[in-house]
Amino acid sequence: MHISSNQFLFSIYDKWRGNVSSLLFDDFRISAKGLSQSVSLAEMRSAPEIHESWLGNELSLSIASLPLPLRVRGANKVYLERDAAKIEKAWRDFNIQQLEAHADDIKSLLSALTDLKSPTRYPSACYVQPLLRKAEILEKEILSKLNVAAIGQDRLETISEIRSFFATPAKVRNTAILKFETAQLALWADFFDTFEQNPLTPEQRLSIVADEDATLVLAGAGSGKTSVITAKAGYLLKSGIRKPEEVLLLAFARDAAAEMSDRIQERCGEPVEARTFHALAYDIIGLVEGGKPALAAHATDDKAFLVLIRDILIHIAKTVPEASKAIIDWFKSARLEEKSEWDFKQKHDFYTYLEKEDLRTLQGEKVKSFEELMIANWLYENGVEYEYEPDYEFATSDPTKKNYCPDFRLTESGVYLEHFGVRKKRGRDGNVTLVTAPWVDQDEYLEGMAWKRQVHKDNDTVLLETFSYDRVEDRLLEVLAQKIEPYEELKPRAREDLFDRVVEMNQIDSFVQLLANFLRNFKSGGYRLADCNVKAKKAKLGKRASAFLAVFAPVFRAYEDSLDTRIDFEDMVLRAAKYVETGRFKSPYKHVLVDEFQDISRSRARLVKALLSQHHDARLFAVGDDWQSIYRFAGSDIHLMRNFGQEFGGEFNGANDVHRTVDLGRTFRSVDKIAFAARYFVLQNPTQLAKTVIPAGIADGPAISIVSTFKHDEDVKLKAVLNDLNVKAKNANKRSSVLLLGRYRHSAPEGLRRLSSSYPDLEINFKTIHASKGLEADHVVLLQVFSGRIGFPSEIVDDPLLTMVSPEAEPFEHAEERRVMYVAMTRARKSLTIMGTSARQSSFVKELIDDDAYELSSEVGRDAEVHTCGECQGSLFSVPKKKGGAFFRCEHTELCGNTLPACAACDTGLPARKSDKGDATCSCGEIYRPCPSCADGWLVERRGRYGKFMSCVKFPRCNGKAKV
Repeated sequence: MHISSNQFLFSIYDKWRGNVSSLLFDDFRISAKGLSQSVSLAEMRSAPEIHESWLGNELSLSIASLPLPLRVRGANKVYLERDAAKIEKAWRDFNIQQLEAHADDIKSLLSALTDLKSPTRYPSACYVQPLLRKAEILEKEILSKLNVAAIGQDRLETISEIRSFFATPAKVRNTAILKFETAQLALWADFFDTFEQNPLTPEQRLSIVADEDATLVLAGAGSGKTSVITAKAGYLLKSGIRKPEEVLLLAFARDAAAEMSDRIQERCGEPVEARTFHALAYDIIGLVEGGKPALAAHATDDKAFLVLIRDILIHIAKTVPEASKAIIDWFKSARLEEKSEWDFKQKHDFYTYLEKEDLRTLQGEKVKSFEELMIANWLYENGVEYEYEPDYEFATSDPTKKNYCPDFRLTESGVYLEHFGVRKKRGRDGNVTLVTAPWVDQDEYLEGMAWKRQVHKDNDTVLLETFSYDRVEDRLLEVLAQKIEPYEELKPRAREDLFDRVVEMNQIDSFVQLLANFLRNFKSGGYRLADCNVKAKKAKLGKRASAFLAVFAPVFRAYEDSLDTRIDFEDMVLRAAKYVETGRFKSPYKHVLVDEFQDISRSRARLVKALLSQHHDARLFAVGDDWQSIYRFAGSDIHLMRNFGQEFGGEFNGANDVHRTVDLGRTFRSVDKIAFAARYFVLQNPTQLAKTVIPAGIADGPAISIVSTFKHDEDVKLKAVLNDLNVKAKNANKRSSVLLLGRYRHSAPEGLRRLSSSYPDLEINFKTIHASKGLEADHVVLLQVFSGRIGFPSEIVDDPLLTMVSPEAEPFEHAEERRVMYVAMTRARKSLTIMGTSARQSSFVKELIDDDAYELSSEVGRDAEVHTCGECQGSLFSVPKKKGGAFFRCEHTELCGNTLPACAACDTGLPARKSDKGDATCSCGEIYRPCPSCADGWLVERRGRYGKFMSCVKFPRCNGKAKV
């Protein structure tokens, strides 16, 4: 069909308005003179229109891809109307044909959307996303181009449901999910009521019917996670969603796996076997390789593994020169953070660092700075016999000063060595002066240096001097060697002897544990040494990381060689994962259920992902509690749970982290005062996932108490606690269970069996906190909660070096130790007693005491009260005296040594100042004049040669005085 304009006079005007002189319509295409290419009828926005004007008759076509309509003039309106009718019919026929060409796809999609209105299976992302993809294709290729005028209202209503789904897919899916869950909860009510002895809670039921691509059940302590995971398996089988061979239950321990298998068999009559990760991986390897490789002897024995690492370390220390040097350097100083007095704002912080790092020399004594450690170990390494802080050979003491003890005395020559903590500072005038750390009294220190020099000069003894600025200039040991050379002959010790010395001092065991943990994480995470170096640099771990890797590299090579053809658990899981990823193992599993998900490692997660990837509709159901993630040392990675959606989520509507989280919330174990306190405590770390907690009951009164102990009365106070619990059990005529918990095995009380027999109404057991997971008792007594390297929180388990084999560091201080404390707290049903220590108060105990939100028992008395030490800004604790009364001692007993007597009036309280110049007031009301010379002393009346005078209660440590 061809339409031509016969109005030449208006051609210029027509061209300006978008008119064309002629238009050709053929085979559903429209072309015209002036168009670069023809356009399809699909681009027509509406039916052709005829317009009349003083210029004549005009046929107008609205085209989607053109800015202006196509217009053709004609003198005869009848002809234009006829041509318009032909184009309109072709346009309608074209649209209807396009719709009918996709009728099957439209029909199947509409059927699926109808099913979504009353879903019989969970509308998970993997089920609904293909429908959305179909809708997207139809919308893009057909539906968006159809016109209601072309296809008619009836046909438009047919496709409107598809277009509505495409426009708001999340709304449609969420509505379907709600309908499915509501129906399933009603349909399976009897199953949920009878699966366990008590009916499942609403939260447990919801977690079971929820069936997203990845579903995470947050199962807090005592919330019935085993019931949930076994009921989930039973539901899948009984509902016909899965066959037994399509369901895989994974646990971390054989006992847990066996328990789940038995419970499913007993309650559902279905033979579903729960497996450990290692058992599954071993079977996969056996099926692919046609036989299972031998397992390393140490794979199932942690003690044997540590012995192997220890033997490897000893062997390479004596046979590999480079490795030997790296190992000795580690134990000399590289194992420690290279800090000095200038890295701390106050003396208390410096003392805390010294106690944490345990600056013990190769000779065996503890020194008072990192630089002194460098000096002492250099002397020992080079065979220079020395004494540390010996009494000076001439008397120098007076009533206000103890006898002089130089830093070192070289035994053979009798030469003394002092290391002075001063650095150089250049002033604006160019002159150099000596300065001390910010918290050191500079004038007093410099006077002390001059006094010591004068003492040696007066007594004609040789004094060698080194300075902190020597280390700043990276020449401390060089300067030391130069100064000692005239007086001592160097006799360097063999490296074998040095290493033997390290072994004798029992310094090797904690390092072996660190190497072992690092090695397992290194293998399971698939790391390389280059990766570790990059992560160390990012985490700013410094020279310590380089020194550690210099030892780890040869240890790892020797360990791999020791395996020969055998495999360890890390090899096992990684090899199995590779076989699944490459398709050499065909997985039958469409539902993977994982228990204790908070303990999953990178290698185990890789295996799970590989299994899921083999089926488009495979689902992951994970049950865990990130608040109880306490196995970082064994390779568990808490970030896999915290980033659950990103790691395991499905894809829907452009998002690739689609997952479902269900919070069980309700605990069947702890009363409110324990459950809420534990929640509040663990959530001080803002990176922990927030969860609802519904307690098992209401406590009559405070349920948490702190008993302050000292080394000499730990046993007495423990017996007092047990006696009180025994009396309560006897009065209630019901035996009570008591769980004694320790951060370490050595916390167990001596004679536990004899102790248990002393309290007939109590069932007493001891466990480490890690071993207590899953256990509970009426009463929990947490033992030996004090500060220090082997205290609680432990200062040795969260070694920053493990950051090199962890995906992401936890910035919150004592993050994992806080979760260990949470585990300890939530073992208790009715009461929790924490046995602290006044001498070295744990930061956790201090936190509990200082915050009223924990609602501690009023039994936390004055002996737990903490005062600030005026000499180092540490804490002063009350220490009872054998004959009654008390005195106060600084927490840094060896380094600070500050002590104060109790108030003379009450013999228990400490007179304290509210301001620098204010009086010292005791809690009993007694008031004392403050000492003018120290920050925490007060004046008492004394009698001297010239009568009465006021003197500091700390005399002769402090020489503060005043007139009566």
